[in-house]
Amino acid sequence: MQDKLALFSLVAAAARAQQVGTNTPETHPQLQTQTCTASGCTNSQNSVVLDANWRWVHSTSGYTNCYTGNTWDASLCPDATTCAANCALDGADYSGTYGITTSGNALTLKLKTGTNVGSRVYLMNSANSGYQEFNLLNKEFTFDVDVSQLPCGLNGALYFVNMDADGGMARFPTNKAGAKYGTGYCDSQCPQDIKFINGKANNVGWTPDSNSANTGKGQTGSCCPEMDIWEANSISQALTPHPCGSTLQQTACTVGTNCGGNSGDARYSSLCDPDGCDYNPYRLGNTSFYGAGKTLNTQQKMTVVTQFITAGNSDTGALSEIRRLYVQNGRVIEQSKVNVPGITAGNNDNSIDAGFCSSQKSVFGDSTSFSDKGGLAAMGNAFGKGMVLVMSLWDDYFANMLWLDSTYPTDAAPSTPGVARGTCATTSGKPTDVESQNGNSQVTFSNIKFGTIGSTYAH
Repeated sequence: MQDKLALFSLVAAAARAQQVGTNTPETHPQLQTQTCTASGCTNSQNSVVLDANWRWVHSTSGYTNCYTGNTWDASLCPDATTCAANCALDGADYSGTYGITTSGNALTLKLKTGTNVGSRVYLMNSANSGYQEFNLLNKEFTFDVDVSQLPCGLNGALYFVNMDADGGMARFPTNKAGAKYGTGYCDSQCPQDIKFINGKANNVGWTPDSNSANTGKGQTGSCCPEMDIWEANSISQALTPHPCGSTLQQTACTVGTNCGGNSGDARYSSLCDPDGCDYNPYRLGNTSFYGAGKTLNTQQKMTVVTQFITAGNSDTGALSEIRRLYVQNGRVIEQSKVNVPGITAGNNDNSIDAGFCSSQKSVFGDSTSFSDKGGLAAMGNAFGKGMVLVMSLWDDYFANMLWLDSTYPTDAAPSTPGVARGTCATTSGKPTDVESQNGNSQVTFSNIKFGTIGSTYAH
């Protein structure tokens, strides 16, 4: 993802922490998934859990907020360790407060429910004892998605990160909440808006955000590899691996040292690759492929299939290529071909391989951070460690989602290779406008399947 540092508008519950509260029972919405082989698919009863950053957190001795607006309670949180001991993370009303509902194999995330904006959930394992882990090497991952109600400025995302399966409880004993309460988030942007990291509060040096009444940043970030399967609205979409070199699990970073930043050279001082090697059909010169009424019609549900090809087609081989195809109205649709002079791609000129990433960065004039952080090989190593599935709906307080669906940077000529990413106006995507004008927006992910190459879709 381009920039997730304080990009989420967290409005409903006022605070976050690591102890466990008892005011609201925590009941995870059920979600059916399937595991497939050449012989067929078998059902699994999973569930989803809301990220800890959205939850109400209060004192362990009562119901005083540990964090209100975008500031900490100084008496409950004089330091990181005391704050974690004083504050309890409570259960969630998924549908009533957060607009999160499931039905069979379908998950729907609504943008606004009351004062809450957006959400982020993780897939739990069938025993409901921790996050479900996936090793994507030599496998394919498939899901259906409806983006018809996602306008400019929104991102209905489905992706994988190297979170601890238990939410960090084993490594950080002061974390008493764990996966049951959605703790332990990390990604390739090393987000510093996470309220509790590694069992401690992130309140030291906390700076409230100037453009949001509910978020801020601490002096610690939470880093790990990230595989963005799907970042999309009804205008644009991107498929993007983000490696982190030898870092293969959730790891804390320190601001000013190894967290990176939002601009300039500081952006690439991170443990992870913030840009990724993105495959956005529009950015790659195929402007008629994805959108309303286009080859892949975003006004109708579609099936998205992503295949992770390895050396020797082995479950332990090095990741060499990422392929994408779609199914809509019973028709298999190949990924759009690259249409930018100087950029080559794998498979049939429509997949992510080392040559694509290298030539794309060169032609677009982008940083070599992807290869510097180990490229596809490092991404494959992260797969082998096991990754957690994340699904979210969010708006962007840093760049208005222009990096996904508009001209970005906004001061560059749209004709410059790599600048045009979608048809949205450069004035679009402001969260205040998105939330006031498109509060009823939603995304639905359904029919999640994971299995051997070619086993998860009809062809």
